[in-house]
Amino acid sequence: MTEDQKRLLAVFEVRVRDLMELCDKQNHKINELTTTLVRKESELKQAMNTIQELSTKCDNMLTARVVSVNEGEMKSARMRLSKLVREVDKCIALLNE
Repeated sequence: MTEDQKRLLAVFEVRVRDLMELCDKQNHKINELTTTLVRKESELKQAMNTIQELSTKCDNMLTARVVSVNEGEMKSARMRLSKLVREVDKCIALLNE
């Protein structure tokens, strides 16, 4: 083997090693991103469940408001509804992260 061939082989080995290191780094990054994706999907599912529950509560509160004729009860229902709306807004903010 000539010196030129040895030099080319050495360069090739270095480049292959660099490529393997890059491959390892990319695989590590893919694993991290996959883990993050799974966690975010879980958070999203939980937030969607919370939104569904709050939506049901909101519907119930609106029904209660229609049935209620007492002004004090209407004020209380409005306050509870406002609280539920704030909770829904928080959930939406979590989804937007």
